Amino acid sequence: MSLIFQSLILGVLQGGLYALLAAGLTLYFGVMRVVMLAHAAFIILAGYIAWRFSSSTGLDPMLSLIGTVPLFFVLGFAIQRWLISRLKPATMTMMSVLITFAIALIIEGLLGMIFTGTQRRIQLPYGSASIDLLGASIPVVQIISFALAGLSLLALFLVLKKTRFGRALRATIQHREAAQLVGIDTDRTAGLGFGLGLATAAVGGTALALNQTIYPSLHWHWIGPLMAIIVVGGLGSIPGAAIAALLLGVLRVMAELLPGVTPTLAQTIFYLALFLTLMVRPQGFFGGRLAQRF
Repeated sequence: MSLIFQSLILGVLQGGLYALLAAGLTLYFGVMRVVMLAHAAFIILAGYIAWRFSSSTGLDPMLSLIGTVPLFFVLGFAIQRWLISRLKPATMTMMSVLITFAIALIIEGLLGMIFTGTQRRIQLPYGSASIDLLGASIPVVQIISFALAGLSLLALFLVLKKTRFGRALRATIQHREAAQLVGIDTDRTAGLGFGLGLATAAVGGTALALNQTIYPSLHWHWIGPLMAIIVVGGLGSIPGAAIAALLLGVLRVMAELLPGVTPTLAQTIFYLALFLTLMVRPQGFFGGRLAQRF
């Protein structure tokens, strides 16, 4: 029972990180129906920046967020305004896949050229520390990653719900033409939305690097599960993506308790959920009303 309880806690903590990483993908698709394959590559790029910052200065890698969050925000705005917005609406989704796939390859190539393919891991003074909770041993780094993800998602929620920009962005997501009729500059709003989405990749990449080894091609390991999460949650629905991330995170960790199930095999839970969703409820299990209300 203690093992099951520990796995449940670890699944929730992992699901919180999944939710943060998937939030950006949901924003991209919600704003302009863009499939951003480079999102996971930017996550790994943020992880490398955090690793380099920590190894060079000896400071906590989370302090690197002071620079990476605004940098990624500007990069996201530039990608949308200079690349994505130039695509024709009729071929937006298909062409965005090709463009962002190319960006992902460029990032992977640059990381491999600069840092080589050697696996890197941030050395933290609390890296091996854990907290005992009702018989379960919970790693401190996973608690910190979950807290970072939770604070970031809360900040994203407040921006989207309580600010004028957030209302404009939600209007653009729900009905772009209607938003234009009431005077919203949807092109500028889409650029800022892209910047906000890529800023979540900066936070997510740093949180990921706290407790995981990183290497240039790691983004291919992540893009599939993240795509599955936003489809299961309902494309364009941030609350739906968060619910799906927590659920799939728990299921993935719990699956490893079954005899003969390796971590690699447990990863297939995301693809099984994706296939089930596309067959039974293509609009997602947690979208619909949640997306409209948000």
